[in-house]
Amino acid sequence: MERHIEVENMEVLINFFGSFDENIRIIEKELDVAVINRGTDLKISGEPDAVGKAVRVTQNLLKMAQQGTAIGEQEVRYVLSQIEEDNDKALETLGTDCVCITSRGVPIRAKTLGQKEYISKIEKNSIVFGIGPAGTGKTYLAVAMAVKAFKNKEVNKIILTRPAVEAGESLGFLPGDMQDKVDPYLRPLYDALGDMLGGEAFQKNIERGLIEVAPLAYMRGRTLDDAYIILDEAQNTTPEQMKMFLTRMGFSSKIVVTGDVTQIDLPSNKKSGLRDAEIVLKNVEGIEFMYLCEKDVVRHPLVQQIVKAYEKKNAERERMAQSRNKGKRSNP
Repeated sequence: MERHIEVENMEVLINFFGSFDENIRIIEKELDVAVINRGTDLKISGEPDAVGKAVRVTQNLLKMAQQGTAIGEQEVRYVLSQIEEDNDKALETLGTDCVCITSRGVPIRAKTLGQKEYISKIEKNSIVFGIGPAGTGKTYLAVAMAVKAFKNKEVNKIILTRPAVEAGESLGFLPGDMQDKVDPYLRPLYDALGDMLGGEAFQKNIERGLIEVAPLAYMRGRTLDDAYIILDEAQNTTPEQMKMFLTRMGFSSKIVVTGDVTQIDLPSNKKSGLRDAEIVLKNVEGIEFMYLCEKDVVRHPLVQQIVKAYEKKNAERERMAQSRNKGKRSNP
């Protein structure tokens, strides 16, 4: 079977093909089809079912390219996975909304359906928990939404915080004063804000007190009005710290809490505040939980495989633990 697609814009076609035609090679390999272009004409040939899927993948990727999305391996594989699940309708809405523009002029958009839902929940709720593995854009998109609200004068201040919990290294051995010691923990937040605002604007807003990046301990005793507050790495809070943080919320403020429950660095005898919040706050109106998964990972494709492998191992451990507990109950 053979199908043809006409592409009017050559720049869109170049974006779709990718560097050294790598995007086309992925489609050909995954669907066992041949894709040939003659000028602006794309010819797709192969078995009927495979050609049909390849056409749907191509049309969705071309639409994303027209919207200004840079097409790479992650985008191609994600669209392939969604076409396999017949999510064509949902894909049509992907990439249509721009959250904000970075200091380099790059538009920030949701790259997966999970990310799109995450953004929607942040827009509609006062407190949102974004829970998921590394690389799903939990923190970056939360910061982007904070910058958007700040630029639109919906809030007067952005506050980013995270617990300074040690993960195999001791704070005491780091050089400098206390601020120097905690800065490495806050570096991902500095980087995200600097990317969106530009280094000079970011520094000016820091000096004016309009942007604050601080350890979680600095939040105690404060009431935060007209602020966009983001708590990152929330899996490393205790239940007491989580309660303290959430009760800092003032009028006209919004809170986004992000974390990965598979990367808890607390001592084994301490409960994670993020896990505790999932139970305590699950039915509170105005609070939403958004769970991202390996399909929402937008880093190198290997990150998806790493996340999937660890999730499989953790599931096996939980099954074994449950089995041991059952054995103990049946043999008193």
